[in-house]
Amino acid sequence: MSEKKKLAVIDGETLMDTRLEPTKFCIDTLLPQGITILGGAPKIGKSWWVLDLCVRIAKGESVWDMPTTKGTTLYLCLEDTLRRVQERLNCITDDVPSNAFFATAAHTLADGLCDEIRGFVKEHPDTVFVAIDTFQIVRNGGVDTSYGNDYDEIRQMKQLADELGISLLLVHHLRKQGDSDPLNKLSGTTGIVGAVDSVFVLDKSKRSENLATLVCTGRDIEHRQFELRFSQKDYVWEVKSDSREQPEKLLPPEMELLVGFMKEQKIFNGRNNDFAELFNAATDSDITAKTLKQMMTRWRYDLEALGIYFDNYRNNSTRFMKIKYVSSACDDRVNGDD
Repeated sequence: MSEKKKLAVIDGETLMDTRLEPTKFCIDTLLPQGITILGGAPKIGKSWWVLDLCVRIAKGESVWDMPTTKGTTLYLCLEDTLRRVQERLNCITDDVPSNAFFATAAHTLADGLCDEIRGFVKEHPDTVFVAIDTFQIVRNGGVDTSYGNDYDEIRQMKQLADELGISLLLVHHLRKQGDSDPLNKLSGTTGIVGAVDSVFVLDKSKRSENLATLVCTGRDIEHRQFELRFSQKDYVWEVKSDSREQPEKLLPPEMELLVGFMKEQKIFNGRNNDFAELFNAATDSDITAKTLKQMMTRWRYDLEALGIYFDNYRNNSTRFMKIKYVSSACDDRVNGDD
């Protein structure tokens, strides 16, 4: 008899105290690892933007003042010829790096697309970004346009992106009929939106042909809206406004107070409740031990960047915390010598 497979589980307490790596981004705060779908009206300029992304990411240049993770890029521009891609590249730059790759033909999902991409990443292990323009060309085809089919096809690509640790961007079309909700404009069923990590919708502004709105939302990014202008001189999309008022990530006030408190306290090893009492007394705050621990876990990596390291442990039914401040984030860890 074959051995039955056992479900891999983790208890809640262990999960909350486990060090898990934060989400990695190809474009900081905007394009995370995983799968993103970019929907846009026909001829609006989706391909110009994707081409610009491929070149900038390959160079390690910022996108709209947002840092990128430099690495190899692959653009499957399946509606274009190499001549057209070359002409567009000549419009946006005179310096295309050797780690930006392009292809005008690929297999469908049914015929081995995922294996093709795996093979490319194996040859170029520093690959960080792959774009498929358009998703419709690589779909399995057929008459099945159900939610389940849409979801399954996206899930295949989602699993590939997670397996390879890359950002995978699918360029897609919008419906002909309008909708007040940008997400409802994507062609196909809601199975597409449900399976991706992030959704971008690039839509024309009625005010001018050169203006557009880019709406971005997802599991690992905050809802965001850009007002864009397409430059007829440089052939790139430029930002006119960004709904995110502060592009840099800031600690909440409680965590800023914690940093100041630990710079004075240096080290603490004791009950969670005792630490919360000390913190509240020193900072004139009123926060429970439970809430304080939750916030510290949420902002763990930001705190570590500022020299605050902590571990949680339990003795019988009592929860304890070991926390310390080190002047250099590279010097010490909580588990090191005191």
